[in-house]
Amino acid sequence: MSDAPGTDASGTLDEALERLHTTGPERNGWLTNHAPMAVEALVRNGQAPTVHRWLDHYAHKLEELPPPSRPVTADGWREALGDPVRITDWTRFFGRELAEHPWREVLAVWWPRLLPGISASATHPVIRTGHAVRTLLESEEAAGGGTTAPRIAELAHALGYWAARNTPLPPLAALAAAPTAAAALDAVPPVPVQEGGIRDRLPQLTAFPVWGAAADPDTAKALLTELVTAATHRYATHGHGEPIMLVHAATAPNAVLRALPALPRELWAPSLAAAWTAAAAVTAAYTPPGPAVYTPTLLTAEEVFERAAAHGDDHTIKFTDTALDVGDPLALAAAVRSIELNPPLLQ
Repeated sequence: MSDAPGTDASGTLDEALERLHTTGPERNGWLTNHAPMAVEALVRNGQAPTVHRWLDHYAHKLEELPPPSRPVTADGWREALGDPVRITDWTRFFGRELAEHPWREVLAVWWPRLLPGISASATHPVIRTGHAVRTLLESEEAAGGGTTAPRIAELAHALGYWAARNTPLPPLAALAAAPTAAAALDAVPPVPVQEGGIRDRLPQLTAFPVWGAAADPDTAKALLTELVTAATHRYATHGHGEPIMLVHAATAPNAVLRALPALPRELWAPSLAAAWTAAAAVTAAYTPPGPAVYTPTLLTAEEVFERAAAHGDDHTIKFTDTALDVGDPLALAAAVRSIELNPPLLQ
């Protein structure tokens, strides 16, 4: 790999984001544009030289930004929340907010407003937000407090997408408490009809196991880390249930974990609760009847990510990026499993 994790001396990420910000967050009226998240993961994990070639292969999945409707305002935002017709209106609103206020302040105001809709669009908006926040945090650290316009703009696009697609889950009853995140995921009941897309499945949710009560921010962070680890590990034996969709049971809570350092500590416990809901929702929607025996291939983190980059599938790249955050052998094995299960983008 070329650059160390978190660095981008080439400027490739900014170039890629500028290229992508002329495109919308979706295609075909619903499917998510994964390119901003995938290129951030590629660059961060030392694969910057591959980014523009990867984008060339992905370009047929990109559409132009949808036309604006009417401006979102600070006083009238509630009526626009969850209206996908207003995606560009929301993106422009956050662009103005981020031009007038520090990005951490904007995030702190809007994070609790958006959390109830964390599962919207199969959790992709919160995942995109997590990638954007990670980039901004690392940019500040590397540059002594500075960042770049494309990285700020990426946060506007991510938050705009989240606001426009924001849709809460149905009311959920509480099932018996689980002692660990792994046990809680195992105890999530599958939706009765596992057919169709996630929009057909999430309305069927009725109840989740109780897990993840946190009395203080540090406990919330520790439990969130446990959840990301458990969901990543579980993919190795359960990812065959739906290889693409089940990556989100890990990548969505990891996006929340990545955002925690930028958020006020009083938001950490509610963030954990929302992350658990998102992971449980994806698990319920796509979990298979039982685990599959899986013999892991032992590779280094660098080797695993190089394989994911060569494979090219956007979900695989993002899941492998999360697996590297977890970092243990079973997480790396789960990443290899995603490479085996998902269809490649690059031939």
